[in-house]
Amino acid sequence: MKLHIYRYDLRLANTFTITHESRDVQPTVIVGLEDDHGNIGWGEATAIPYYGQSQDKIVATLEANRSVIETTPLDTPETYWATMHQNFGEHPFELCAMDIAANDLYGKQQGKPLYKLWGLQTQHLPLTNYTIGIADIPEMVRKMKAMPWPLCKIKMGTDHDLAIIQALRQETRATCRIDANTGWTAQQTIDLAPALKALDVEFIEQPLVADNWSGQAQVFAESVLPIMADESCQREEDVAKCHGYFHGINIKLVKCGGLTPARRMIAQAKKLGMKVMVGCMTESSIGISAIAHLLPLLDYVDMDGALLLAKDIASGVNIQDGIIHYADRPGRGAELHLL
Repeated sequence: MKLHIYRYDLRLANTFTITHESRDVQPTVIVGLEDDHGNIGWGEATAIPYYGQSQDKIVATLEANRSVIETTPLDTPETYWATMHQNFGEHPFELCAMDIAANDLYGKQQGKPLYKLWGLQTQHLPLTNYTIGIADIPEMVRKMKAMPWPLCKIKMGTDHDLAIIQALRQETRATCRIDANTGWTAQQTIDLAPALKALDVEFIEQPLVADNWSGQAQVFAESVLPIMADESCQREEDVAKCHGYFHGINIKLVKCGGLTPARRMIAQAKKLGMKVMVGCMTESSIGISAIAHLLPLLDYVDMDGALLLAKDIASGVNIQDGIIHYADRPGRGAELHLL
């Protein structure tokens, strides 16, 4: 096989702000895995400084492992992931890109989309939310009106979070989810939850810093709203840690190392009786379309990342009013356009 590596700076349609940062451009790395017949599987790893990632670091790691990437046979995506994990174990973003590419290539070789290879049905899929980043209230209202979806996710972490939801509720009947991105305290979460529930908030995502387990235990016991883990659940071993502290988990493919471990995390969480969500980064349709094949296994999904871009570099799943429509292609169903 042959490895292709491309760097892109994805410009956002609007400044996107969360608790940790604001950005107008999202750097990303696209990888291609090409077989001897010209089939190419595509994968993606976003370069996010908060997680210690840069394009240079991702590319350097891939280049350092080019030989094993190109000489490992793709018998199945699972066996390929196992070999890659021996080399990328401490580099989940790079491992994710290779795993998505391997799954995509395998699906193309088999002539089937991934969800069919996994034996899944797509008749009943969760809607994706549309994310509203932190801004002044009039700007958040404007973004809400521009995308009048039935489901929205609101980034929190200001000193007037309740006022934001109250203002948005005057403009929409959409169900809202809250993502505090570690910006709240335990008592703040418990105190805000009743008012948020009255405003038709569905759940709160990661209110506390990731390692505040004592505070999270208090929130789990006293919050009137369900709590979903994000920063507290990054890899497979974190699922069991979150049981009894969160009502569910939000899996990010780049954090856990790709589709292969994500499927194991979903199965483990369900066995523990936890709700399961898969979330996204601000990324192209290469990464977003990979998430779509997990939809039949999920309770919730957040896969609007490509919709936040001024221009996508790929085509794949089509999303309208939160409804996901699959591309009629084998593999992951997305193709790169801007080489």
